Amino acid sequence: MLTQKQHDLLIFIDKCLKKNSISPSYDEMKDALGLASKSGIHRLITALEERGFIRRLPHRARALEILQLPGQKASQEVSVPDVANDAVSIPLVGKIAAGVPIAALEQSGPRIGIPEGMIGRGEHFALEVDGESMTGAGILDGDIAVIRKSNTARNNQIVVAYVVDNEEATLKRLYKTAEGIELIAENPDFPTHTYGPDQVEVQGIMVGLIRKY
Repeated sequence: MLTQKQHDLLIFIDKCLKKNSISPSYDEMKDALGLASKSGIHRLITALEERGFIRRLPHRARALEILQLPGQKASQEVSVPDVANDAVSIPLVGKIAAGVPIAALEQSGPRIGIPEGMIGRGEHFALEVDGESMTGAGILDGDIAVIRKSNTARNNQIVVAYVVDNEEATLKRLYKTAEGIELIAENPDFPTHTYGPDQVEVQGIMVGLIRKY
């Protein structure tokens, strides 16, 4: 079931799409629901998406698609308090090895809510860590790494590195030398691998970590 605000927002988006063929802006949604800030809209959009009522269309601004409308009237909805923490939704695109490289990243999958203050500007995605080669950096098997998309990185940053020859991706600390690019593990049981400058492509930089206890 939807909360009253989730229901109201879904109906408002549907009316705007039918009238203007474009979804409303976050400011318009905020004003329509009488909310003080857009962070509340972010939470509601994420909740509607997780419940299968809407879908965000990638690479398009103000692009929401209605997948279904609630079958009950608003008066029949059960109200549940909104989540207190600000959150945004980013795609969880699969697992990445922190030990042995694995197959290249899949570009589709479920979404995950993360604290809004964890990320800055740019496009982000999340990956589940598989392996123990980065434990020295506090990155454990099963953790969720939050990644900012980037094709460049500075020395000593932890990156998602795509190894071209193997068509595989891994999470490692990057260091550029005169001989090439080192992908450094943070666990003495795992070796450092050195590749030529054209053998490694940076796909993103790690900016945060989520762990379940």
